[in-house]
Amino acid sequence: MKIISYNVNGIRAAQKKGFEEWLSKEQPDVLCLQELKAKPEQVSTFYEEMGYHMYWENAEKKGYSGVALLTKEKPKHINYGCNEEIFDKEGRVLRADFESFSIMSVYMPSGTTGDVRQDFKYQWLAFFQEYVNELKKTHPNLIISGDYNIAHTEIDIHNPVSNKNSSGFLPEERAWLSKFIQNGFVDTFRMFNPDPHHYSWWSYRANARANNKGWRIDYHMASESLKGSLKDAYILPEAMHSDHCPIVLEINKPNP
Repeated sequence: MKIISYNVNGIRAAQKKGFEEWLSKEQPDVLCLQELKAKPEQVSTFYEEMGYHMYWENAEKKGYSGVALLTKEKPKHINYGCNEEIFDKEGRVLRADFESFSIMSVYMPSGTTGDVRQDFKYQWLAFFQEYVNELKKTHPNLIISGDYNIAHTEIDIHNPVSNKNSSGFLPEERAWLSKFIQNGFVDTFRMFNPDPHHYSWWSYRANARANNKGWRIDYHMASESLKGSLKDAYILPEAMHSDHCPIVLEINKPNP
């Protein structure tokens, strides 16, 4: 199976930049999308025509946030949200359950706009850890894919020294991600790629992308129980439909 996660920063804007043509070439089995900024009826029928089952979790606020899952195989069950209104009204979590594993598309909050949203982000992180701890009791084979809005280590960011006080690379955020992994997850990209200078997001300013001055803030986190099924993980920086780029996980489907 090929699983792709992509923060498209507005799916209608991405479509104008060739997103649909790109998707028809990549043909993932599962596509996890974040920051859609649109309702499903505002996009074309292209995805259904490609053979995808499409599931969408909107934010209450128009043109904001939102996550989706597009799957070639119809899931057994779709779970919308995370049963916490303060987060669900922002459209941040959507999960598809298959016979032997589950895939979640997640868009974690950013704290870059100031203290209020940074506090909201910390509230989310504390909640999400407990939510996943409980979820793993009934869904042990989890893949949690999406925009985590945290660069984990110094090799995941182009300039760790100047960004040490920046939201997305704060010590508390990085410590949370370390604990999250220690609680039974694999950072799949790092399992296959130990080298620096691999990023999934670049600022639109100062030619950051052309100079590869980016951050790796998008992840496929897989339960430790799936480690033996992982085949490869990589990033597609040449796909330019957003300020993010797609990240890919290849996995042998585990037995039920």
